[in-house]
Amino acid sequence: MEPARNDTGPHVTSYSITVEAPADELYTLVADPHRHHEFHGSQTVQARARGPRELTNGARFSVHMRKYGLPYRLPLRVTQARRPTSATPGIVEWRQPTGHRWSWEFEPLDAASTRVTESYDATSQWRVIRATLRLAQVPRVNAESIQRSLRHMAKICRPPGH
Repeated sequence: MEPARNDTGPHVTSYSITVEAPADELYTLVADPHRHHEFHGSQTVQARARGPRELTNGARFSVHMRKYGLPYRLPLRVTQARRPTSATPGIVEWRQPTGHRWSWEFEPLDAASTRVTESYDATSQWRVIRATLRLAQVPRVNAESIQRSLRHMAKICRPPGH
């Protein structure tokens, strides 16, 4: 199954996919920043992170990144963290220093499958940064990375024999 683009407005890039795994299991994976390198589609997230093993509202963490061969570390702050229940989708969202947000939502479809949505939201990003990143094709690159992340998550979480 291929990720489907969500209609979310001019400054949000968002895709969803159905993953054959329980929502709580997927939430646990994304809520642990030390595991982000396992599924992240940009190939920039490295295996080293600082912070808690489970992200909670207000928590701070950072991930080691590498882009164009250059290492760097991003300080991040969790803006939302809510474990999914049978009645409520779960979410993990963090804010980057320039104002944009990354979020993962987990909507249980049944006990064994979940609609997973990853979004890049530049709505509250500084306008000059947003304009510069648009010129540099960052929204397009992020869209490609989101789709790869979702496909990778669906693949690594696939039940045995599928």
